[in-house]
Formats: sequence, structure tokens, C-alpha cells
Amino acid sequence: MLRLPPYVYHRPRSLEEALDFLAEHAGDALPIAGGTDLVPNMKHKLFTPAHLVALKGIGELRGIEVRAGNGAGAPGGADREPSGEGAGAQAPGGYVHIGAGETLASVAAHPDVRGWLPSLAHAAGQVAGPQLRNAGTIGGNLCLDTRCTYYNQTRFWRTALGFCLKKDGDVCHVTKVGTKCVAAQSADTPPVLATLGASLVLRSAEGERVLGVEDFFVADGIANTVRRPGELVIEVRVPLPSARTRTAYRKLRQRNSIDFPLLSVAAAGEVTEDGIVEDLRIVVSALGARQKNLTGIDGIAVGRRLDADVIDALAERAFAQCHPLTNIIVDVEWRRAMVPVHVRRALEELELAPLSA
Repeated sequence: MLRLPPYVYHRPRSLEEALDFLAEHAGDALPIAGGTDLVPNMKHKLFTPAHLVALKGIGELRGIEVRAGNGAGAPGGADREPSGEGAGAQAPGGYVHIGAGETLASVAAHPDVRGWLPSLAHAAGQVAGPQLRNAGTIGGNLCLDTRCTYYNQTRFWRTALGFCLKKDGDVCHVTKVGTKCVAAQSADTPPVLATLGASLVLRSAEGERVLGVEDFFVADGIANTVRRPGELVIEVRVPLPSARTRTAYRKLRQRNSIDFPLLSVAAAGEVTEDGIVEDLRIVVSALGARQKNLTGIDGIAVGRRLDADVIDALAERAFAQCHPLTNIIVDVEWRRAMVPVHVRRALEELELAPLSA
């Protein structure tokens, strides 16, 4: 049986109280919301904090709604109503506010998310299984620790092999050389949020800042976000998409009922009524520490329809740019071969998606 290390559990009554405690005990305290990733990692002795600061009961971290304005960092959207379940309230130049403490299940089911941001609802609904989605939060998914075959193991296992670069060692067992950790980003929502131009609000006892999702992540498997000690993601802001936006999300995993992604693909595009692509964004994730934005796709797709030839060219472009590593226990060449397959499926889903009214 794997046991948790000793710790003191704290339940602050407000966000300010939680941030003050994290600042006071910097380096010795960790926040916990759903705990679906943190608790197993603590049992593996990957983290051994003396204090856990509970966020689940803080109302300031909850809520999903459409708000007016540009979100003080989130680009504005078009003046229209969604065509899905969120149809109802007009929000000119607005954004969807999602509290970081909202569970993945609530994000996946909320009518405003399903109506305005269907790819985000789909991605949130693909995380793990129902029990974990009912506990895990979107803020926790954004801050999910990177994962690797040689890292996410018990302390006994890691002691037998020899510790890795990410935890207690000085060598990467994947690359065998260099000083860069290549543990993989394994969260579902970040690549989708990147295609949607989302922003994150971060707050600490020292103040607040707003970052684009693209700027939140870095290519460092040891710590792949720019979140500072004592700083929390408190809010996600997603600009309302235009009436021409089409989105898609695809995920490859060993067991569709629960596993982390072996590969994920998010796509979003602006398409005219007659099917001409005006803009296209494709993000591939679960291969390295940071999601990968495919480059050179405008020259292939913009000004053309997403027909079979264009989709095949984009899939080949993805294959050329994506190079999985042995940070997950599946065949590397098979994972790479799946990149164009799932890019193609995402684009076919994008092409078939109806334009919003």
C-alpha cells in the first residue's frame, strides 16, 4: 500500500487567506483542489509538502458565465449568439469566464461552454473518467505536472533504476544526454485553450497578472509553467468566437475510459460561408513539455477549402514537425504515425462542423 507522507491540511475561508498562507510558507506548502494528480504524486514521494492548502471551498474560484468586455487581456469576440446549448444571452465583444475551481465535469456540461466553446467542452469531458472529472478542476488541469515513464513511479522503483533529471537525479533516462527534461504535458484543456486564444488570470499575495495560454507554458519538463511560488491560476477567460469559427479536438489514448493522452490535437479555424479558410490554428500536445503550434499551415490552407488535398497536406506537415520521445510506454514510431491520422480526423471534423448562426 502506498501511503501519503505526513502533512497539515488547511481550509482557508477566502482566496486572500489562501494566498497569504502560501506566501508565508513558500516552498513548504502546496495548493490542492481536486487532488487527482497531486495525491498520487505525493504517494509516490514526488512531492512531500508539510502543508496542503485546500481551494475547493473558496467561492471566488467558482463560476461560469458570459461577460461583456475584453476581459482585461482576453481579445473580444463577435456580437452574436451561440448556436448550441448556450444560446440565449448576447455578449457583444465578450468572453466566457470560467473560475479555476470549476470541476472538469461542470465545464464539460455547462451550457455556455457547450454553446460557445464546444471543443473545450469536449476536451474537458475527455479527461480521465467520471469520478476524476467530478473532482478535478480546470485550474488543476492547466497546472497538471508533466508526466514521464521514468518519473511517475514509486520511490522504490525510482531508487532501483536511479533517479531522473526531473526528481533527485542528474540524468534524463529518455534522452540519456543533456540537461533538459522531456517529461510530457498530458493535460487535455491547454491545447484547446491555445487554439481559442484564451487568457489566464494568476494571483499571488503580491498581486495579479493576466497571461495568454501560449505564454503560460514553457518547454521545460521539470516546471513547464511560469507560475511563481505562491501564485494560483484563479480564472480562465476565453474570447467569444466569431460566427465563422469552427473547432475540433481529438485524443489518442490506450483506454478511452480513463487514460492520459498519448497524443492530442486541437484545431480552430475561421471559415467563410462558402467554405474558404481565412485562418487556421492547429496545436498538437502530449509529445513534449509544451504544446506544439504547427507552423506553415497558412500557406497550405488559407484561401482554400478544406478538401481532401488540403487536409492531406496539413497532415503531412504535422508529421514532419512532430517527433515523439520514449517518455510514454508505447512505441515511438507508432505514436508518430498517429499524428497525421488524428490531425486529419480533427480537420475532417472541422470541415464538417456547421457554421454558427
